[in-house]
Amino acid sequence: MEYLNPGRAPYTEHDRALIGVEHARQARARFARHPDYRPTPVHAIPGLGGAGTAFVKDESGRMGLGSFKALGGAYAVHLLAERDGGGGAPFVCASAGNHGISVAAGAAEVGVPCVVYLSEGVPEPFAQRLRALGAEVRRAGHDYEASMTAAMAAAQEHGWRLVADSSWDGYTGVPLDVMRGYSVLFDEMSDPGAFPPSAEPTGAYGGHEEAGPTHVFVQAGVGGLAAAAAGYIRDRWGEHPRIVVVEPDGAPCLIASARAGEPVRVSGHPTTLGRLDCREPSLLAHRLLSHLADLYVTITDEQAAAATRLLAAHGVALSGCGAAGAAGLLALTPAARDRLGLGRAARVLLVGTEGPVEPK
Repeated sequence: MEYLNPGRAPYTEHDRALIGVEHARQARARFARHPDYRPTPVHAIPGLGGAGTAFVKDESGRMGLGSFKALGGAYAVHLLAERDGGGGAPFVCASAGNHGISVAAGAAEVGVPCVVYLSEGVPEPFAQRLRALGAEVRRAGHDYEASMTAAMAAAQEHGWRLVADSSWDGYTGVPLDVMRGYSVLFDEMSDPGAFPPSAEPTGAYGGHEEAGPTHVFVQAGVGGLAAAAAGYIRDRWGEHPRIVVVEPDGAPCLIASARAGEPVRVSGHPTTLGRLDCREPSLLAHRLLSHLADLYVTITDEQAAAATRLLAAHGVALSGCGAAGAAGLLALTPAARDRLGLGRAARVLLVGTEGPVEPK
């Protein structure tokens, strides 16, 4: 499924106040003091999906935690701990795996207990990694939404601090910090040499001297990473880059919400893309993407698996979730490629969000 966004509109000062280059650089300055922080590698794959070059930002080794999520939950935990004067009540979250690992790592660093709720469908290796980080793991329900309900109830009952990567009316501050943490990975793409010199005429990229990506394909569960990408890309490289949001066809909550003009819950169907299997979008993410994204696409589990194999053949080892952005690129119809202007001059940014296997 493809949906060209009719609500596309320019990035605003209000958007910049939420998320943009300055927030990314503030977060990056904090991470720079962390002993395990370093920019993750970028793999260039010429000709992938008909593009001139696809650049895969490989998050599989991020800070030893295995995914881009290392930048989000832990960042929010550190900010909460500072605002509350250090120490304080335990942190609690729900997770499909990677967000919980980030929250648990951050909680361990600030010396505060952490409880992570997982649904029954989250593989046990994630639970083992969480326990190794000192977190208490509790199983609740058959899907992510059920584990989130349990985490929210525990936070209310015990006075624990909820660290969610999704947002809703009345709860936006923490998930916004999570998104700002994610934006660090895009700021790393602004470093000298991240992209080759542009062959475009001067000024083709909104007046910026150096060229960034012409297209960005980013996978989405509740949409936090995609919204972080959209905010940073628009602030840094202007309105020219085409931003494509990629979802599993079993959990297309963002495309459904874009169609409806408001956040909606979808029933969906089972998908192997577990870390993207979210049936309701983050409110903040929907509001940003509803005017900053150019196109929404859905992919099948089989298309994600095929993209994983293709990237592996190029030496880039990712999971199906990690390769979902590439799957979106490969699945585009000719009509969509034409509308996006995606051809042999394109420099496409993909985010390899996690490594190839469940953590051992």
